[in-house]
Amino acid sequence: MSRGMNLLPFFFHHPQIHIHMCYCNFNDIIHSIINMDADVITIENSRSDEKLLSVFREGVNYGAGIGPSVYDIHSPRIPSTEEIAYRINKMLAVLETDILWVNPDCGLKTGKYTEVKPALSNMVAAAKLLLTQLASAK
Repeated sequence: MSRGMNLLPFFFHHPQIHIHMCYCNFNDIIHSIINMDADVITIENSRSDEKLLSVFREGVNYGAGIGPSVYDIHSPRIPSTEEIAYRINKMLAVLETDILWVNPDCGLKTGKYTEVKPALSNMVAAAKLLLTQLASAK
């Protein structure tokens, strides 16, 4: 039996509810979002230059996971590892490390494989870099 198959009972008994808000007035509806009781919300954030995260600077306490997009999947430009790490650090200025999810903007299917693969690789490298930095800072 493979290791992955051993995890199936866990996932069946511990499902997570993920929701996605794409191009919405996130800050205007944050309290309704909190009341939805989702485990994780992903939001478009790359085109709004972190404006959607201002609600957290204003003191709104969101205890669930949040994945503000770290790069715009709709652009053919491939963001560097350093650029993505910089964006993640900006997010960590207003979000706790235990609720931040690192993800791209929605719409992976709209990108070309030659753009999506290196961009995702850079995103993973940036996340690993910051995890290492956070672990060594403790």
